[in-house]
Amino acid sequence: MRRSLDLSAVPTCFSARARREFSTDVVSGLSGFEPSLSLDSRAHPPQAAAVAAFRGRNRPLPLPLRGRMNVEVQSRPKGSLIQPSPAAEAFYSEVLKMMAESQIPFLVSGTYALASYTGIDRPTKDVDVFAKAGDALKMLHYFKEHDFDVEIVDERWLYRVTRGELFVDIITNMPTVTTHVTDDWFAGAPEATLFDAKVRLVPPTQFIWSKIFVQDHHRYDMADVAHMILKKHQEIDWRQLLSHMELYWEVLLIALLNFRFVYPSERHCVPRWLMEELLERLHDQADMKGPGKKVCRGRIFSPRDYSIDVDEWGFSDAVGNLEEQYACD
Repeated sequence: MRRSLDLSAVPTCFSARARREFSTDVVSGLSGFEPSLSLDSRAHPPQAAAVAAFRGRNRPLPLPLRGRMNVEVQSRPKGSLIQPSPAAEAFYSEVLKMMAESQIPFLVSGTYALASYTGIDRPTKDVDVFAKAGDALKMLHYFKEHDFDVEIVDERWLYRVTRGELFVDIITNMPTVTTHVTDDWFAGAPEATLFDAKVRLVPPTQFIWSKIFVQDHHRYDMADVAHMILKKHQEIDWRQLLSHMELYWEVLLIALLNFRFVYPSERHCVPRWLMEELLERLHDQADMKGPGKKVCRGRIFSPRDYSIDVDEWGFSDAVGNLEEQYACD
C-alpha cells in the first residue's frame, strides 16, 4: 500500500526551489502474531495443559500469512529528516556565513549538496565542505582567529571547525584514493542558499568522482552516484569524468552498469559513446593474459574490508611504493 506524503517543507534549510514532495513507504512492525502451537495431549498431558492455558488467554489469533504481509502502512512523522537542531543550525549558519565572508574558496558537498540537487531527504550529523589543501589551512587559521576550535584530523584529507560536539568538515582529498580538490572543481559550481548563507555546491561531475570510491561495509555511496546521474546527467561533464577515472575506468563502468540496472528505462542518461569506450576497453582487456602480480585493489574502496587479502592471503596492496614491491622479484 503506497501513500504519498506531503513533505513540502523538507528540507527547510534550503531555498524554496530545493523543496519538493516526497513519496515513501513506511511499514509498521508486525503485531498480533503468535506462533502456531499444536501438541498431542495424550502423549504430553502436562505440556498440552500449558498450551491450552496459553490459548485460553484473550489474545488475537495469528493472522494468515497474507494478512501479516499486508499490514497497515503508517506515515512517518512529518518534518525534515535533514533538519538539524536549533543549536546545530545556528552553528552551521555562522560557520558558512564566515566562510563566505573570508573569501576563501570552498564548496558544499555531502548530504546538503545531494538534497539540493535531487531533493533526497535523510539525516546527517554535520556539514561537509571541499577546499584545496592550502586553502583549508587558511580557513583553519581564519576561524582560530575568530575564537573557534579547529582541528587537523588527518592532514592527508580532513580538517575540522568545531564547537562542542558540533563540527563542519573541510575535506581536501578522499581518504583512500587521490581525488584532491583543484581549481577545476570550482568551474561552473552552482550557487545555493544554505542556512541563510550564500554558498556554492560541488558540481555534479566532481560529486560523482568524490563518491564513486566509497564502497565500504559500513558506508556505500553508489546510490548517491545513481541518483546524481538520474537527476543531473545533462550537467555532468562526461569526458572530464572519464579523464578523472582514467586509471580506474573499471570503477566507472561498474557505476554505470549499476545505474543501468537500477533504472532500465533511463539508460539513455549515460552517453552511448562512453559505454562503447568502456566496453571496448573491457573487450581488449579480455584478450590479454592476466597480470602476473597478485594485487588487491579492494583497499581503495575499503582498507578494513580487504585487509585480510593483503595481511594473510598474499595479495599486494594497490597503493604505496610499487617499485619497492618488486625489489625481491
